[in-house]
Amino acid sequence: MPGGFRCGACPTGYSGNGTHCEDIDECRYSRPCDALAMCENLSPGFTCTSCPPGYTSPPVQGVGIESAKTQKQVCQDINECEDGRNGGCVPNSICINTPGSYRCGDCMEGFMGNQTIGCQTNGLLCPDGKTKCSEHAKCVKRRGQREYICQCKVGYAGDGKICHRDTDLDGIPDIDLGCRGRQCRKDNCIETPNSGQEDADGDQIGDACDPDMDNDGIVNNPDNCPLVANPDQADSETAPDKTGDACDNCPTVPNPDQTDTDSDNLGDNCDPDIDNDGILNENDSCVKVVNYDQSDVDGDGVGDACDNCPKKQNKDQSDIDDDLIGDVCDTGNDIDRDGVQDNKDNCLTQPNADQQDTDKDSIGDACDNDDDNDNIIDELDNCPLVKNKDQLDSDRNGVGDACENDMDGDGHPDLLDVCPLNGEIYATDFRAYQTIVLDPEGDSQIDPNWLILNKGAEIVQTMNSDPGIAVSYNTFSGVDFSGTFFVNTEVDDDYAGFIFSYQDSSSFYVVMWKKVTQTYWHPTPFRAVAEPGIQLKLVKSDTGPGEVLRNSLWHTGDTSRQVKLLWKDPRNVGWKDKTAYRWELIHRPSIGLIRVLFFEDTELVADSGNVYDTTLRGGRLGVFCFSQEMVIWSDLVYRCNEFIPRGLLSEDSESPDGEVDYDDYYDEPLK
Repeated sequence: MPGGFRCGACPTGYSGNGTHCEDIDECRYSRPCDALAMCENLSPGFTCTSCPPGYTSPPVQGVGIESAKTQKQVCQDINECEDGRNGGCVPNSICINTPGSYRCGDCMEGFMGNQTIGCQTNGLLCPDGKTKCSEHAKCVKRRGQREYICQCKVGYAGDGKICHRDTDLDGIPDIDLGCRGRQCRKDNCIETPNSGQEDADGDQIGDACDPDMDNDGIVNNPDNCPLVANPDQADSETAPDKTGDACDNCPTVPNPDQTDTDSDNLGDNCDPDIDNDGILNENDSCVKVVNYDQSDVDGDGVGDACDNCPKKQNKDQSDIDDDLIGDVCDTGNDIDRDGVQDNKDNCLTQPNADQQDTDKDSIGDACDNDDDNDNIIDELDNCPLVKNKDQLDSDRNGVGDACENDMDGDGHPDLLDVCPLNGEIYATDFRAYQTIVLDPEGDSQIDPNWLILNKGAEIVQTMNSDPGIAVSYNTFSGVDFSGTFFVNTEVDDDYAGFIFSYQDSSSFYVVMWKKVTQTYWHPTPFRAVAEPGIQLKLVKSDTGPGEVLRNSLWHTGDTSRQVKLLWKDPRNVGWKDKTAYRWELIHRPSIGLIRVLFFEDTELVADSGNVYDTTLRGGRLGVFCFSQEMVIWSDLVYRCNEFIPRGLLSEDSESPDGEVDYDDYYDEPLK
């Protein structure tokens, strides 16, 4: 009214009619604070006191009932054991977190003492008299190195000085060890191998054992984006490819395999430049291989960079034996049996499957007496793979300064380099691989589906498939190859294993393991019977992939002109569901030596002994499956190694020796 006034509403945090306003006690009506803290009423508003020692929460305060309702203080326990100081407990002892506090327990396994005197290793003193390893480790000294390192034995994981049980044999310990490095952190899937520790939703449960990996409320199967939260499961393609839009690298074009050659997050099926070399696919002579110059010597329309016969026209790129050499220039002549045909072999009569040629002079290191071309022959050169005419050796240890701690000069220190004498290979990596389908005809089963994890050090095969191989492009002469084998299902009872010295789809060695006795369901071309147990086979097939090789692989025993059984575990024991097994392979093609060992838990359960076969003198490595789904090959490690371990051979190196003390078996580590 004219000359008068009207009172408005009370401000937030007060109640009343405007003429009189009283402070609202938010603490009384809404209880926004944790039970471990106090709610203090203010005028106006409220605030929560800090959590008690041992707990933490963000500050919580506000004004008004709505603010108090929408905020909730939660005092979360502080895990003092993960603060980097082991909670204040002495090093190498167990720190036990408790609500609001912690307590110090006993010394870790492999140590002795207490919280007063400390925890000291009661393990192994290396021959150098100073390096101390866990009692569950072994002392390792690589050739060319002066110092010993500690390596946990099979069934244990850690940094070697501290080792603890590793139930699933994936190289990650069951508990947090308090030491530095990923191998000291607690396994987020203790009973399922997952060496990469992938955890898509960050819930501390590894993807390998998490039923809902992205935490979107939809279990992995049938979630169409199991690693990306998408509760709506949208899949926009006209013909859905069962990959949701949230994780589909071609959301409007069907591409169930999600192949992305150039890793630009645009799938090949919808990428106008698949190899990202700046040349559109329709004009690119190598659609999936970078080739800026578009060189095509033979003029067949296939660029030299991707042509499997760069000097002979073969537009169809036919390679029937999957050896990466086109049929029109594949001679099949290989006098030294190293898998490299004679007209391409840089050491014609000296087996060198790796074709290592450090100085790029077209003479392989295996038959070159001056590998680095510095005019100092290898026998006298203190850096045979790195040029150093001055031969400077400041510490007089016999290793030149130019290659100290990096013998091949590839920039990767020898202690971390899986091939310290080969500058082309430095880490185990199966991310680049070739799929070999061993029964390409007919409709028996589908082809394998491979998933590559842990930067190429873990492979998972998900399908109940025809026989198939995933093989790396890296080629090896002498090699040590180890990994963990695990069947992550209780369904089926068939074959899985690994291969080595792969030269083509008709020529390779395979180690394969069958669960139970079974006759193959296709009786043609012959009745094939599989027996349980681990088998080492030489595949040298006249026919190559197809039904004959398929049944020959299934059959336990020799099959003329197809497969030869070199060794079978006499226990006739099949693999068990959801059980981790560690294998270690030694292959020395120079003398035809093959040895395979299998561990269950910490125990050696199978040993082939020394097997000799010189049919294949080197090749590529991979994994093998036949009709078995959900197979995991975890913590894969390959290492170039021509060295013959101490104690491995008897005085007569042409025949296998007897028992070998495994602890003294290796001069060099397998991992």
